[in-house]
Amino acid sequence: MERPELGYLLSRLVREAAAREEPILADAGLRMWDYAVLSALTESSAPTQAQLAAATGRDKTRLIGNLDQLEQLGLVTREPDPTDRRNRMVSLTAEGRRVLDRCRAAIREMEDDLLRDVPQGDREAFERVLTRLVDSLG
Repeated sequence: MERPELGYLLSRLVREAAAREEPILADAGLRMWDYAVLSALTESSAPTQAQLAAATGRDKTRLIGNLDQLEQLGLVTREPDPTDRRNRMVSLTAEGRRVLDRCRAAIREMEDDLLRDVPQGDREAFERVLTRLVDSLG
C-alpha cells in the first residue's frame, strides 16, 4: 500500500492540532493569529509592525486588528519608532509573556496527549525532522 502524500498527512495533523489549540487559546482570550503574534514577539524585540507582519505571514492590514486586541488586553505595547515616527514598534508586555507562557505550557500538554501513542524515540525523531524542515525553509 502506498503512503498518502505528505501534504495530506500534514494537513490532517495540522487541522487536529489547531482544533485542540483553539480552546486553550480561547481560555486566554486569544485567537490563533493573536498567539502567532505573541510568539513572534519572543523572536525579535520591538519589531516594527511591518517586520511583525512579515515574520508571522499576516497581512499588514489584518495584523492591525490583532495588535489592537492584544494592546487592549495589555499583552503588547506599540510605540513610535524613534528612527522613523511613521512606524510603530511592538513589544511584548510582562503580562503578555505570562499569558504566552501559560498557553505554551497547555499546548505542550495537548501535544503530549496527541503524541501519546508514539514511542519516545520516534517522537524525538519526528520533532527533529519537522524542526529541520521548517528551519530549511528560511
